[in-house]
Amino acid sequence: MTGDISSLATLLWIMAGLGILEALLLIGIGIGGYLMYSRVMTLVNDLEARQIAPIREKVDAILGDVKTVTARVAHQTERVDEAVTGTIHRVDETAARVRAGVYDKVNQAAGVVRGVRAVIMSLLHRESHA
Repeated sequence: MTGDISSLATLLWIMAGLGILEALLLIGIGIGGYLMYSRVMTLVNDLEARQIAPIREKVDAILGDVKTVTARVAHQTERVDEAVTGTIHRVDETAARVRAGVYDKVNQAAGVVRGVRAVIMSLLHRESHA
């Protein structure tokens, strides 16, 4: 039985040694992962500072310009709309005045024609009685 226990003890020592090696390997992988993460984050931060920040400043400036141009276009659109509305209103007023003036002139002309007709009818009616 002593042979069985010593061979069992040897196997236990081998398993313990492998467990320690596995633990050391996991610790090494964890440290390596942390170092990689740290380097990648440093690279990302450096890339952001050198590449993305200047581009973002340019984009922000462009957006500011776009906002300014949009505000100007909106203001000019309002002015054009007011001008067109005012012009249409004036055209409507002018058309109403022309219509009223033409209507008055047509009424006057119609009145003169009716008067002349009445005179002619009156003269014709007198000649037929005479």
